[in-house]
Amino acid sequence: MVFFREIPPTAGLPMLWRDWLPTNRNLKHDAAILFKLPPLLLESSGTAAFIIALETLKRMPQNIERTEVIIPAFNCPLVLLAIAQCGLIPRLCDTKLNHFDFDLIALEKLLSKKTLAIVPTHIGGQLADVDAVMPLAHSYGAFVIEDGAQAFGSSAGKSADIVFFSLAVGKGLTLFEGGLLTAREEKMRRALQQTHDQFIQRKPSLEAKRILELLGYTLAYRPFMLQWAYGTPRRNNLKKGDIENAVGDVFSFPIPLHKVSTLREKRGARALQRYPVFLEKIKTQAKRRIDHLHTIPSIHVIKGITKETNIWPFLILLMPDRKSRDQALETLWPSPYGVTRLFVHALANYNYLKPFLDNQDNTPNAINFADRLLTISNSLWMNDDDFDCIIKILKQSLPQ
Repeated sequence: MVFFREIPPTAGLPMLWRDWLPTNRNLKHDAAILFKLPPLLLESSGTAAFIIALETLKRMPQNIERTEVIIPAFNCPLVLLAIAQCGLIPRLCDTKLNHFDFDLIALEKLLSKKTLAIVPTHIGGQLADVDAVMPLAHSYGAFVIEDGAQAFGSSAGKSADIVFFSLAVGKGLTLFEGGLLTAREEKMRRALQQTHDQFIQRKPSLEAKRILELLGYTLAYRPFMLQWAYGTPRRNNLKKGDIENAVGDVFSFPIPLHKVSTLREKRGARALQRYPVFLEKIKTQAKRRIDHLHTIPSIHVIKGITKETNIWPFLILLMPDRKSRDQALETLWPSPYGVTRLFVHALANYNYLKPFLDNQDNTPNAINFADRLLTISNSLWMNDDDFDCIIKILKQSLPQ
């Protein structure tokens, strides 16, 4: 089936052709000022930034016995792969019931003298409670790395020892692939810089590929082109029953690290000037649509700890049970309306990740959360008629 417009699954900031014009702006400098962050490092992806953070902590003399990194069990597979790439052990912590954030009781049980870092994770622009994790981590001598991959432009990054953001496709501002990294304390920032200098090299062929991909994004990230770049491949994977590839949950290993060119950095610096207005627009739209969703009692909209400083690339919905979620997705997932699943499984249930999981961490809440969750795009290209169609199908899927 051919659709004449396709809504992306997230509200990404379009790259405009004028963003390719010359500029003296600096992405790292401007982003730090705009979002009140310490000086930033630019990495080739959010995952690469996470790897630099882990390698920095791992190399500190006081951390020689610390080999475990605790992450929420509902998470992107890349987080687990990054930990494995650093030769560290991922520990999966269960989430709160009906939420993505850490269950603090479960977290405390996992903490030990082996814990190198805890990684609270913001999901879909909704903020996890980093302040609740900090004293727990520090009481065991562990560090806190704030995963802001899905939260660039929010108030994330103000509390943890280290924070990183993603500039990948679908994360709001994008370089097609990119990441930002910083730390609260200057000493830690110097250590991150040293690790960056040691690990990051120029890889011209890979960077050339990224430049071409960013050009492709500039051309194709619009409703009339996305059916070819996103919609048709997704629908083909769904027809084959390959839901992990339909979502984009299958990643290659090891994760590449390389220097981002000035050419791509400058494109991001120009696009950044439009980003705050864009965030305000999607925030206003999200509020209106969440108010509509709140009229359906059995559907729960997932939110972070604060309302004013979250961002809204998409809306996270928790259905009453897996059956109603799957029934809704049977119609909505192949549609052009930007409805999908965030992650197909909780981390423990990905077969291709099991070789990296030596422990038997029990995570029933995260598994239940993944089984009932779907997301609705908050793209500005979704009009009210589109949203009304989604609401109608959601209501039809609910238990009578």
